[in-house]
Amino acid sequence: MIADARREQDMLIGADQIRELIPHSEKMCLLERVIDWNDQSIRCETSSHVDVNNPLRRHGHVSSICGIEYAAQAMALHAALCSDAKGTARHGYLASARDTRCVTAYLDEHDSPLAVSAELEFADGPRVIYSFSIESNGATLVTGRAAVMMNQG
Repeated sequence: MIADARREQDMLIGADQIRELIPHSEKMCLLERVIDWNDQSIRCETSSHVDVNNPLRRHGHVSSICGIEYAAQAMALHAALCSDAKGTARHGYLASARDTRCVTAYLDEHDSPLAVSAELEFADGPRVIYSFSIESNGATLVTGRAAVMMNQG
C-alpha cells in the first residue's frame, strides 16, 4: 500500500494522459507512466511486457527486439510533451533503428518493470535522432539509436 502511494507520487504522467499524447491506443500503448522528462530526455516505466495480452507477444513471449517499439513510443511521447510545451503539435515516423543491442532474448523474462529511456541527440528541422535504453531492475536489456522524421506543422 505504501509502495503504491509512493509510485503515484513519483509518477509525472499516467497511462491515460499518455494515450492522449501518442497515436497508440488501448493495449498497443505500451508505456504506463512518465517518471521524468525535460527538453533533452524522457524516462518512462511499464510492466506491459509481462501482460499475457500484450499485442507484441508471439509464441508466448515478447521478443527483446520489440524494445524498439517501446523506445519509439517514448520518443513519440517526448516529442509530444516538448511540442505541447512550445504550443506546436508534431508527429513523426520511425525512419531507422541502428546500433541496436539486445542483451536478453525476451523482455518478459524480467518480472520487474521496464525503465524505457530516450535521449535526444540531434535535431535539425524534421530530422531527429534519439539514443535509447531499456532496463529492468538495473540490468540493461536493449540499447540503440533511432532516426525519426517529423512532420512539419
